[in-house]
Amino acid sequence: MSVASAFCLQCLNTRVTWRGFLALCVVLVAVIPLLFVLYNSSQLTSSQWLNLWSSRLPGLLWNTLSLSVLVAIGAFTLGVSAAWWITRRDFVGKRIAIWLMVLPLTIPTYVFAHIYTTLLEEDGWIGLLWQSIFGTDSYPPELFNIVGVTFILSLAGFSYVFLLVRDALSRSQQDLEEAARIQGATPAQVFWRVNLPMLRPAIAAGLALVVLHTLSDFGAVSMLRYQTFTLSIYLQMSGRFDYQAAAGLSMVLVSLSLTFMVLERFFRNRQRYYGSGKSRRIQARPATLFETIMIWWWLGLISILAFILPLAWMLSWSWDAWMKDLIDAEFWGYVQNSISVSFIAATVTVIAALPVALYHARARSPLSQGYLHMASLGFVLPGPVIALGILAFVLDGIPMWYGGMSVLVMAMVIRFLPLAIQSQESAVQQLTPSIEQAARSLGASPWENLTRVVLPMLKGGMASAWVLVFIDTLKELPATLILRPTGFDTCLLY
Repeated sequence: MSVASAFCLQCLNTRVTWRGFLALCVVLVAVIPLLFVLYNSSQLTSSQWLNLWSSRLPGLLWNTLSLSVLVAIGAFTLGVSAAWWITRRDFVGKRIAIWLMVLPLTIPTYVFAHIYTTLLEEDGWIGLLWQSIFGTDSYPPELFNIVGVTFILSLAGFSYVFLLVRDALSRSQQDLEEAARIQGATPAQVFWRVNLPMLRPAIAAGLALVVLHTLSDFGAVSMLRYQTFTLSIYLQMSGRFDYQAAAGLSMVLVSLSLTFMVLERFFRNRQRYYGSGKSRRIQARPATLFETIMIWWWLGLISILAFILPLAWMLSWSWDAWMKDLIDAEFWGYVQNSISVSFIAATVTVIAALPVALYHARARSPLSQGYLHMASLGFVLPGPVIALGILAFVLDGIPMWYGGMSVLVMAMVIRFLPLAIQSQESAVQQLTPSIEQAARSLGASPWENLTRVVLPMLKGGMASAWVLVFIDTLKELPATLILRPTGFDTCLLY
């Protein structure tokens, strides 16, 4: 029997549940942009495909894959180290440190790139400091290369890893570590053999978000002129108006991203770790003076590069704009529009992601895997492609929606649905199935089981998902530019 036949047979044998039905409804909406890509890419002839391969694809593949690997390494280093120190030690300014690790998510990647290119100019803050230290004949490093793009995207994306790993560490079981120490394990052995395996689902989910963000990023790569798939797709659409070639490149990007997701799921498919409901949570111990100094040296360096320095530059720029009367009532209207769209999109996205995350975490079938991959397409397609796909669907099927807020919200939901799914699924994987089974054995209905058992235990993951989607919606430029209602401008368009 072929693999496809076995998949179809298992799908037919899968019992239809409310989770599966709701997950299917979400997936049907999420695949709308993919249908647009498939239709337009099917218009390419074999000679056009060969021309793309010979002229563009090898270089784009190398640039995109190498950038994704380097950014994943950078985000892992920053995110895991920061989450570990913050959850395992009590030190002065801990609450401030948590916020400093999360706030970089509020800065779009293209703003990061613009700020640092400005700061590194000869008359910029870092440029002047560099020349005062190394001499006027020495020039600060440039960002217009893979190292510079990695630096920007690592600072912009490590918070995804930090949030998910910190949430997982806060639910760590103290009994497991004590048992390992009783057996003679050193602290290093406890970390590598106990802590790290328990953190693998959260780390994998965080890195998946970082890599998918890198694959679909348009802001930083366009500002720094680093050729990846997203920049080439945009140039094909805006410069040459060649939608078929853009769809062909998008199809390759989708295939690349789905391959990554399948491999990531394959390697952690059997890595499921449950803790006893009666186990004690890890309690952070007070940090010594030396530990406090070292913690703040590391977290302070991350905070300065990822948030404080960009914030200082933006405040300086804002003050100049204020003195020139550029910040007025019109500007605050843009702020209100941005917040309202982000609030609605984040709420709808978290609700839509819940059945997909629950269905995959509990069903663990090829069908649930397929739902998960299809629902994650928003992260593997560039924003302009998603916007044009939704626009074509609305004009063809529901023209009365054209020009309304619902179209923009739909684009944001599809774009950032993977964020909410990854965050919630990471929390579901640490929810012991026996708790749900106990509730059902006591006569709880599916709705009661969801509202009284599952949701209260997933509120941390759901809150993290809401915050991530809210912030990313604030930063999404291409879809907002194409789909916003007439006269509805946001801060990004100011």
